[in-house]
Amino acid sequence: MRVCILGNGLTSLVLAKSLINKGLNVDIFSKSKDPNFNKSRTLSISKSNISFFNSNITNINKLLWKIEKIEVYNKFFKDEKILNFENSNKELLSIIKNSELYDCLVSELNKSSLFQFKKKIIDEKFIKKKYNLIINCEFDNFITKKYFFKKIEKDYNSFAYTTLIKHKNFFKNNTAVQIFTEKGPIAFLPISNTETSVVYSIQDPKNIDLENLIKKFNTKYSILKINEIFRFKLKSSNLRSYYHKNILAFGDLLHKLHPLAGQGFNMTIRDISVLNNLIDLKIKNGLDIDSSVCTDFEKKTKHKNFLFANGIDFIYEFFNIESRFNNSFLTKSVKFFGKNKYVNKFFTNLADKGLVI
Repeated sequence: MRVCILGNGLTSLVLAKSLINKGLNVDIFSKSKDPNFNKSRTLSISKSNISFFNSNITNINKLLWKIEKIEVYNKFFKDEKILNFENSNKELLSIIKNSELYDCLVSELNKSSLFQFKKKIIDEKFIKKKYNLIINCEFDNFITKKYFFKKIEKDYNSFAYTTLIKHKNFFKNNTAVQIFTEKGPIAFLPISNTETSVVYSIQDPKNIDLENLIKKFNTKYSILKINEIFRFKLKSSNLRSYYHKNILAFGDLLHKLHPLAGQGFNMTIRDISVLNNLIDLKIKNGLDIDSSVCTDFEKKTKHKNFLFANGIDFIYEFFNIESRFNNSFLTKSVKFFGKNKYVNKFFTNLADKGLVI
């Protein structure tokens, strides 16, 4: 059985590796072989998703930097945590560089005779005739424009700025920090004892001196260098229909989130887990991998993904409203409930495993 994947981003490569591990032939079609990766971009992967990734995709432990604590602050309590997540010296999540994960996956795929990368333009009749299942991970191709343009979209009217800061050795740099500032949330995500990734979502990017803002909100690092700063527009979206016949949309094309909680790629990994189980069931029962996989996938994931994505948006708007009205009542409430061990455990599990219904 043959599977076609459109696009050559991280989602496409992870999907390809998971499918060839099942003995399926996989072809990736893309206009360019190597995406132009922003070297400062990082991903956070939850503990349960790392376990799935290592067991079902490829072992990436050597590329990960483990995070054991997450601290949340805002402008009303600058020196006092409003939320604190930790799990007795065990990692909550890990941080990985996009470019390093991409290189790892390319290396693994190139070892397999079941995988081919095809740099050419294709037409719809050709792929429908040749492939049992088509998975579309691209925003800008003829398949997306024809079948996957209907979505619920929100423009945050802001940009995310990303960079890496190099600093003096910070022993046991394993605490991620999120600060809700007047301009938007800023996150410090350690990737080694000497490097930390910074993501700052700014609502009004005019006349922004980002280097000074990073130094202003940095509370613990002795910064030696701030690398090149990149930015991208912030929007969220949820696709109305996940598939057309045997063509399945996937990844950010299905659900795009605000980066404040670092859950976008985690949602995609959970989707891959669901897709894996559906394909395993087909193989076990000797059935064809066809359009029914797409139908079943949408039934199992669409409602959970929509609720989870809106939950992330609610968190953003929650702190955004508070900042606009300059009132700390909501933060005080969060701080109060966050101390409850059961509430804390609930949100820790939600971030790790997603919405379980």
